[in-house]
Amino acid sequence: MSSTGSRTLFKGGIVITMDRALGDLARGDVLVDGARIVAVGPNLQPQVGDAQIIDCANMIVMPGFVDSHRHMWEGLLRNLIPDGMLPEYLRVVVGEHGAAYRAEDAYISDLLSAWSALDAGVTTVLDWSHIQNTPDHADAIVLALQETGIRAVFAYGFPALGGKPWWTDETAHRFPADIRRLRARYFSSDDQLLTLGLAASGGFGNTAIAAREWAAARDVGARITIHAGGAGQVQDFAKAFKLGPDTTYVHCAEWDELDWKMVADSGGTVSLSPGTELFMSMAIPPIQQALDVGIQPSLSVDAETNVPNDMFTQMRLALASQHSMLMVRAAANEENLPPRLTAREALALATIEGARANGLDSRTGSLTPGKQADVILLRCDKINVMPINDPIGAVVYGMDTSNVDSVYVDGRARKRSGQLVGVNLTRIAERVVSSRAYLASKVLRA
Repeated sequence: MSSTGSRTLFKGGIVITMDRALGDLARGDVLVDGARIVAVGPNLQPQVGDAQIIDCANMIVMPGFVDSHRHMWEGLLRNLIPDGMLPEYLRVVVGEHGAAYRAEDAYISDLLSAWSALDAGVTTVLDWSHIQNTPDHADAIVLALQETGIRAVFAYGFPALGGKPWWTDETAHRFPADIRRLRARYFSSDDQLLTLGLAASGGFGNTAIAAREWAAARDVGARITIHAGGAGQVQDFAKAFKLGPDTTYVHCAEWDELDWKMVADSGGTVSLSPGTELFMSMAIPPIQQALDVGIQPSLSVDAETNVPNDMFTQMRLALASQHSMLMVRAAANEENLPPRLTAREALALATIEGARANGLDSRTGSLTPGKQADVILLRCDKINVMPINDPIGAVVYGMDTSNVDSVYVDGRARKRSGQLVGVNLTRIAERVVSSRAYLASKVLRA
C-alpha cells in the first residue's frame, strides 16, 4: 500500500455502485478525492504517488448501508425484552427506563449504537430520538453522534416521561420549540455530517399538536419523521397541514388505499422495520402496499431492544415477508400477482432508498461520482460466502457483519481490516456498564 495526501483509490474489487447509469463492475476501481467520489471504472490510473491505494482483491466495494429509523438512545437496553411485544416495549423501555435516563445515559447509548452501526457497515442513520427529557439530553446526543463520525440525521423527538403528559408544559424539555436552538447551535449549515430532523409525535391523534410540530420543523427547514398507522391517519393529517416530500412515515400499518395514495402524491417517503414489525407482531411489513403506489420503501433497525441491529437481517426479513405474502395470495388463486422483490431491489432499499428517505440521496446511497465517499468493503474470501457466484446474492443472502472489513464515511476510515478506527472500546464498555447499572437501580427502585 502506498500513501500520500487526501486521494484514495479502492483498487481491483467487485464494484456494486447502486447507480443504474453506472451499473456494476466485475473488477473495478473507485477513486476518492478527500470526502468525494471522483471516478468509478476499470483500471483507473492516478498519477504515481498521487493516491493511497487500497487493495480490494477478494472484496466487494459498495455504498454504505443507510438506516432510516433507529432509536439509538436504546443502545443500553439491547435485548432487554427478547420476547416482548409492543405493549411491553412501551411500558418497560419507553416508560420505565426512558423516564430514568440522564443526559449522560443518552450520550453513551448513542455512542454505543453509532459505533455498532459503523461496525456493521451502516454509514448513515436517522436517529429517531424520543428521549429529549431536557435540552441537555439533546446536546449530549448530538455530541455522541459528532464523536463517532457517522453520517446521521438527528431527529429531535419528544420526551420519555413515564406516561406523564408533556404537551401542556414545555418548561423542562421545551419540545418542539427547542429545535430552533438546536438549529442555530449545531446545524447552522446543511453541508455537514449531521443534519437536523424532527421526530414527531403526531399529537398521538391530536391534529392540533401535530400541526404545531410540523410548523416548528418547517420553520427551521428540518425533515419530519413519524410513526404512522391506522386507517385514515394521513387523511386526518392533511386536514391540519400540507403533506409534503419532507416527511417520512414509519411502519404504516393498517393504512387504507387513500392514505397510501395521498403519501405517494405528496412525494412522502416510507421507512419499514421488518424486524420489529414481525418480531413484535405489530404487522406484516406493508412492502407490497408501498410498491403498489410507486413508493420504494426504505429499511430500518428501529429498536435494538429485541431486534438484530444490522441491515443484512433487515433485507432478508423484507424479502421473506414480501415473498411469503405473495405465496399466500397465490394459494388463494389470485391472478396477476406483482413480481417478487429481487435481491438487487432489497439492496436498494437498504442503500439508496434509505438515503432518499433521509433527504440525503444527493450525497450518499450510491457510488456516484460527485457524491460523498461513504464506502464499505465486504470480504468475499470468508467461509460463509465463498465462492462468489453472484455478488448481489452474496451480499443480500450470504453475508453478515463478519464480512464487513472496512467502512469509510466522508472519505475517512471508521473501520479498517475488521477493526474500528479512532475509538477506545474499553472506555466505552466501562461507561456502558456504569450507565446500565444506574438505570437498572432506578427502575428496580421504582
